[in-house]
Amino acid sequence: MARVEKAIAARESTGHFMGAVLIALDGKVLLSKGYGFANLEWQVPNSPQTRFRIASVTKQFTAASILLLQERGRLNIRDPIAKYLPSVPPAWRPITFLNLLTHTSGIPDLTAFPDFEAWEPFPATPAELVQRFRDRPLDFPPGTDLRYSNSGYILLGFLIETITHQTYAQFVQENLFTPLGMSNSGYDSNSRIIARHAEGYAPGKSGLAVAGYVDMTIPFAAGGLYSTTGDLLRWEEALYGGKVVSVESLASMTTPFRKDYAFGLAIDADAQGNRVIWHRGAIEGFSSYLVYVPTRKLAVVVLSNVEGSVGRDVGDDILKITHHEFSMPH
Repeated sequence: MARVEKAIAARESTGHFMGAVLIALDGKVLLSKGYGFANLEWQVPNSPQTRFRIASVTKQFTAASILLLQERGRLNIRDPIAKYLPSVPPAWRPITFLNLLTHTSGIPDLTAFPDFEAWEPFPATPAELVQRFRDRPLDFPPGTDLRYSNSGYILLGFLIETITHQTYAQFVQENLFTPLGMSNSGYDSNSRIIARHAEGYAPGKSGLAVAGYVDMTIPFAAGGLYSTTGDLLRWEEALYGGKVVSVESLASMTTPFRKDYAFGLAIDADAQGNRVIWHRGAIEGFSSYLVYVPTRKLAVVVLSNVEGSVGRDVGDDILKITHHEFSMPH
């Protein structure tokens, strides 16, 4: 682990990385440390117990929730969403849950709208969020292309609430976090006191500055959760260990539908042909990167309270080094 720690220290020394990192191999934790500060004003250090916004790593929890509902007979992922939302616009009628899960619906990404920054600091209900993109033209006919869309996952969260009559936060808590013992995870909030929650920062001309404000109702089921490195390892081990969804559901969740994207997860191969299942996240003040290599049972969790690509950069450094150190003979 000396080479890994040296690489992380190099990123930290630039002033652009603060956060927590966990590496586990075959169930054994090899590294679990905090770097920099959870709060610069009070000089509170980051630790493995620090809670970070995980941004788009949220999407795999939303996807698992949809698969649980399918297993319980509440929906079928090949159903048109119009079956559950009769008032959808005509262009949405062919769109299925599968299209939303795989970013193949054609619904444009609301975070790319020109007015997004003007309204992201203000609270909105899930219905109001959906209203913001429901009448926009589709980017392409459903199923014909892939374009990453936070709108699609917001719509999935709205569908979870419509079908279950629970809030998205309640459903994820009761069906994923509580059963798995993920006691340091939950839906983020701007007003509720969340113990050991990191402050978010952004690189500025004179060093790190407090990041811009986003109301946490806005990312919703596309990026609204917080967690710790330890809880995300617990999640990885449970998900890929068959303790979250069925074998069949897990297979569909981790099989690319179009290009490299499955359900809230991207699937690639490393130089040796091992499958690498990953997702990154980026939101004001935070970046995240969650990676699992099934054949090696290697889990890498990087949570940073600095926005940008730094979480992904640290994770890629780790993967390059650990691949060399732990490569398995063929």
